[in-house]
Amino acid sequence: MSISPSSPPSSSYLSLSNPNPMSHQSRAVCATELSWCRAVPGGTGITVLALLFSKPPDLPFLQSALRRLQSSHPILNSKLRFDSSSYVTSQSPYLQIRPIDAQSTAQILQSHSSIPPLQSILEHELNNNSWQDPDPSSDADLFLASLYHLEGSLWVLALRIHTSVCDRAAAAALMSELVALMEGNRAESVEESQEMEVSLGIEDCIPAGVGSKPFWARGVDMLGYSLNSFRLANLSFSDTDSPRQSRIVRMRMNAEDTGRILSRCNSNEIKLSAALAAAALIACHASKKFPGEQWEKYAVVTLTDCRSALDPVLSSHHMGFYHSAILHTHDIKGGEDLWELAKRVHSSFMNLKNKNKHFTDMADLNFLMCKAIENPSLTPSSSLRTSLVSVFEDAIFDPPNKLKEALGFEDFIGCASVHGVGPSVAAFDTIRDGKLDCAFVYPFPLFSREQMNEFVDGIKEILLKGIA
Repeated sequence: MSISPSSPPSSSYLSLSNPNPMSHQSRAVCATELSWCRAVPGGTGITVLALLFSKPPDLPFLQSALRRLQSSHPILNSKLRFDSSSYVTSQSPYLQIRPIDAQSTAQILQSHSSIPPLQSILEHELNNNSWQDPDPSSDADLFLASLYHLEGSLWVLALRIHTSVCDRAAAAALMSELVALMEGNRAESVEESQEMEVSLGIEDCIPAGVGSKPFWARGVDMLGYSLNSFRLANLSFSDTDSPRQSRIVRMRMNAEDTGRILSRCNSNEIKLSAALAAAALIACHASKKFPGEQWEKYAVVTLTDCRSALDPVLSSHHMGFYHSAILHTHDIKGGEDLWELAKRVHSSFMNLKNKNKHFTDMADLNFLMCKAIENPSLTPSSSLRTSLVSVFEDAIFDPPNKLKEALGFEDFIGCASVHGVGPSVAAFDTIRDGKLDCAFVYPFPLFSREQMNEFVDGIKEILLKGIA
């Protein structure tokens, strides 16, 4: 990449002069997108949606539906040009579903025999990094699809997307639009979300004056972030030397417990993300079994969808990366009450958000992220860990659909990889049919599967005790 993380973002499209509407269009990546372009080769920022079916899918029908989505969203129909750090829109949808036969799928499942097949395929896709060794002379696809044949009539459709063009909200919208197309309807959301060109990056859409920060204030904040990072505690590392992969632990709750948790969140005027983060802080401190009250400082990164605050305002179906991060720290000594701590976490995040920190500190955090990638030794044990946990401000509420009867749609998981730079664990929470379904993604073997299973079990136990 030839652009530094501190370079000013492009404020216009770099369109070709050819007036032919079928000609290629391109634009330079913005600073936030560039930080993801640097993170993905190392293993962080591979977004995967994995869908499980109990009936053989119609491959031409699926491919047609996915290509219609590409036509509706040019950013998904673009390729990444490494030598100029730009997105180049293809003349026509390029996605080609790659079929994986039962024998090849069985070989993948053998290495993950202790977990369900859907999760095995998901982990395989999270670590299938087609952007790891980019060829500067060629353009890289940003949207890929594979269809895995499990035993019998079970199939998994895996969509793998470069996170710089698809954040969590975009992934949820993509899923809902795909479901609408597979149900046989041209959904209004698909019609309304059709974009004529590759959309601007987030920096180009921040309202005037909102993201500005005086030079000296930026310097002080950067110094503060850097110094505080050396004081942050984390989960105990298991293996800091071996090559890393992303793995997941799935936490699910029934409708009754989920309803009670959401009810307690509402009564305390907080969001589910704060409760998840608080439970993670308590579980991490408890896992160390300190003999007395010993304080540790932990960092939480809360990701917020900025679409509604941008100029112009973007809909939830607008593809691209429009999330921003707010980093906040909390001192934990053990014995904290879940809901009191959750209120502290929520209050800390909201105070910073009300000060527009998600805009003013965007460049700072992007710069530090790139510096950590270039200099892993700046992080504890060269682990590249930037916080204990990352959560999303708002949960995804997944409405019921008719695919179960029509196509045998059984289950799905959506998340992104974190085994490069990132948190120790990233929580991707969904409320599906009134039930909490949360995928916790972590770097392995920096943390072992047994260690992370215990950690997530601790989070669930703390949440259940909080509603007892």
